[in-house]
Amino acid sequence: MIRIVGGGLAGCEAAWQAASRGVNVTLYEMRPTTPTQVHKTDGLAELVCSNSFRGDKLDNAVGVLKEEMRRLGSLIMRSADASRVPAGAALAVDRERFSRAVTEAVAGHPLIAIERREWTDIPEPREGAPVIVATGPLTSQALSEAIRAFVGADHLYFYDAISPIVLAETIRHDKVFRASRWGRDSLRLVNAECQTQHADGGANGPVDDDAVRACGADGGEGDYLNCPLDEEEYARFYDAIVHAESATVHDFDKERFFEGCLPIEVMAHRGRDTLRFGPMKPVGLVDPRTGTQPYAVVQLRQDNLAGDHYSLVGFQTQLKWGEQARVLRLIPGLEQAEFVRFGMVHRNTYINAPTVLRETWQTRTRSDLLFAGQVSGVEGYVESASSGLIAGINAACLALGTEPLAPPRTTAIGALGYYVSHADASNYQPTNITFGIMPPLERRLRNRQAKKLALAERALRDLASWMEESGVATPYTPNGAANLSAEARSAKAEAAPYR
Repeated sequence: MIRIVGGGLAGCEAAWQAASRGVNVTLYEMRPTTPTQVHKTDGLAELVCSNSFRGDKLDNAVGVLKEEMRRLGSLIMRSADASRVPAGAALAVDRERFSRAVTEAVAGHPLIAIERREWTDIPEPREGAPVIVATGPLTSQALSEAIRAFVGADHLYFYDAISPIVLAETIRHDKVFRASRWGRDSLRLVNAECQTQHADGGANGPVDDDAVRACGADGGEGDYLNCPLDEEEYARFYDAIVHAESATVHDFDKERFFEGCLPIEVMAHRGRDTLRFGPMKPVGLVDPRTGTQPYAVVQLRQDNLAGDHYSLVGFQTQLKWGEQARVLRLIPGLEQAEFVRFGMVHRNTYINAPTVLRETWQTRTRSDLLFAGQVSGVEGYVESASSGLIAGINAACLALGTEPLAPPRTTAIGALGYYVSHADASNYQPTNITFGIMPPLERRLRNRQAKKLALAERALRDLASWMEESGVATPYTPNGAANLSAEARSAKAEAAPYR
């Protein structure tokens, strides 16, 4: 029997992987008995920050990681694909549908039991009962202290901030335009594959309009609402945000924000044009009313399948709520916006992974104890779930008396585990997956796109070989995932000669 503490992305993925291998699992989730400052429901795998799983094509490292997870039978990827909403070349989900899909799958598995209670200590060793700690960035204070005592040093930490969400009907649609950056909308990227999988006479029967819509097709106009700002409007917004009042953060003098998720006001203080090269960059967007690229742009992404909620892309913030309403209503199109959720800041807790973990996600000093998810030293939904996937497989190996496994370093999922366990421990920060942490190609390529596609092709080829040799999993094939589109398949084929 495997004990998993934490019912987030990593914990649910780990439970699914272990139970799929015939091992009994008990999953412990402290909500709703013990709430957190940002969770709103008692559902498993609730997304509290963005609803985006980021890029979903093979020329992007996180897209490769997602594809590997699909082929390894990932529950998280299956649920995300089934809950997707339009987001251009990214995979974004209706967060309520996503959580419900994961919760129903986990609760419905005959080998998984869910207990709603808080663990205040690391479970003691028990013969044949490995433990996975997957409590996420909001690990309770009591368990954080227990983890700190186990690792023998103070936790590292950083503060994370989440973006506001607005009610769609309060957006001034006469001031915004719909488009995806560089025209990479869901319809163009996904619809061809969707139609193929749901075509008349095909294995899946006639075309299903709902299935096509679930793939993210939006009618071809683009997946984002774009609020364009001219130079004067940007200057007014910038001045307002740098002088706005922030909410109080505990240990504020020691705050450390993750560079990949900086609050907009922190970015703004780095320079007047920082936002224009960050979340407000206008490149790849042309306002059809003027035929020109705006000076700056704020993008709004659909947050649920109904399309009545939109989140501000990259606008995580720690401003006081009243200040958020005042400043954000300076954005053209949001003058009368009603906020479904304001942005907020919270503390993320994580261990110094290189001093604690092996690349199998086992701890160095106790082989039956594994960490997974953001608390293990990774950053991002996909990275968290992928660590849970391997931790779940290896917990099952331990329970069944077989040797734990580590995917090849040439794969994205293997490279992530290797990096987390071998990085410089003196200044460790949670890491996203990048092509840069994967071993270089044997043949040097000057063309960056060809290099990325060659790394992706090698990763998927080596994953397939590893799966066959180890008998790890039965592949999961999504319906209409963007990275399995005809375009991506063609790009992969073009890259093959360069590997």
